[in-house]
Amino acid sequence: MIKVLKPGLQTTVQDRGRIGYYEIGMPPSGAMDQYSYTIANLLVGNPEGTAALEITYMGPELAFEQDAVIAITGGEIPPKINGVACPLWQTLEMKAGDVLSFDFVKSGARVYLAIAGGISVEPIMGSRSTYTLCGIGGFEGRALKEGDVLQIGNDSPVPIAVGTSIPFEFIPKFSKNHEIRVVLGLCSYRLTEESKDRFLTLEWTVTPEANRVGYRFKGERLHFVPREQPFGAGSNPSNVVDLGYPIGSIQVPDGVEPIALLNDAVTGGGYATIATIISTDLNRMAQVKTNDKVRFVSVTLEEALRARHDTKEKISKIKSIIMNA
Repeated sequence: MIKVLKPGLQTTVQDRGRIGYYEIGMPPSGAMDQYSYTIANLLVGNPEGTAALEITYMGPELAFEQDAVIAITGGEIPPKINGVACPLWQTLEMKAGDVLSFDFVKSGARVYLAIAGGISVEPIMGSRSTYTLCGIGGFEGRALKEGDVLQIGNDSPVPIAVGTSIPFEFIPKFSKNHEIRVVLGLCSYRLTEESKDRFLTLEWTVTPEANRVGYRFKGERLHFVPREQPFGAGSNPSNVVDLGYPIGSIQVPDGVEPIALLNDAVTGGGYATIATIISTDLNRMAQVKTNDKVRFVSVTLEEALRARHDTKEKISKIKSIIMNA
């Protein structure tokens, strides 16, 4: 068992996500940085998709009441065992009575704590991920609170030697300035050519409205091509007839502040989506925090698919390195 002494800012149980229900309005939730989450599970020998903890900005304080093998990956929110600093991106050992805590965030925004065997919570619609807006999944459908007790699961982990780590080149680095690749569309035609250019050349600032639902950016107003209001669409120039919102899609209500919709966002609505963050860079988007700077870079669909392939290849190499350590 693991007792929550302090919950941190927002610590939730997450896995790969609640896949297959998007068309009925259920977002996937799941780990926002799937790369870091996946590597954390590999470092403790868990099967793919095992539930872990996603920790945002300020980490929790957790008392382990049994021996455990853990790994912590993601941004730099430095962990400590019994007050002594311990490494990220490495297989670690916890003894019964040990306390895991975290310093303040130094870079990135989220870390992932995987425990050999996973976190034992009831799956909902095939996933243990927490969707706090509806209060489902995870630990009682919410972020952790002081006094909560987590049960370690029995997801049949493969034994991984304590001290196993991954090569330095596979560990992402995060600064306060980010380039995020996007594919333009579905409704980028609604923007004027000048505004499309400005969207891609401006350095946008992340506002305090940055969470698992979405990130809002401030920069300058974008302008839409004049048109007559279509039947079934709202009157604002940024409105269109309702359509689906892919994870990572970017809308600009009234042209004022772009919003990138993320894992817990609504699945559709009536705003024009001008671009979509490529799947690989959703991992990086998860590590962006308030007041960071973001520049959006346009890529083709072929380039996006190649980036996804490259990430899968990288994970495959890391898995081989860990299993052969």
